Amino acid sequence: MAFVAPTAEQLGLYLGLGEIEGDRADLLIQQAVALALSVVKPLPDEATAVVLSVAGRAYVNPQQVSYETIGPMSVQRPQGSGGLYLTKADKAALKSLAGRGGAFTMDPTPDTADPSPTWPLDGEFFDDFEPGWT
Repeated sequence: MAFVAPTAEQLGLYLGLGEIEGDRADLLIQQAVALALSVVKPLPDEATAVVLSVAGRAYVNPQQVSYETIGPMSVQRPQGSGGLYLTKADKAALKSLAGRGGAFTMDPTPDTADPSPTWPLDGEFFDDFEPGWT
């Protein structure tokens, strides 16, 4: 199944808004999808969560305001909490959802490897050798 971009209505639900500017939301969703595609192509179906997060962040704080005072109320937001961008966590989530994240192991030992020692074990050097520390 191919990735289907979320709708403006879904963005409104994600943000908990009763009303949403449809054209603006659609633009932000399109741009969020474009940013996500710069990390992973094709986008996995589950990338909707990341796209909504990116578009939602830009929708609620387009000017990247970090401190705002209106009358007796003041709000301070984390630095870089607005605008349209992918966080490090967003990029990691996209890679993980696409199956490209995480650690893996690779055994470099060839199939023909012999487990016997490759140095000579003769009595000339090892007559009084005892394993372990004395």
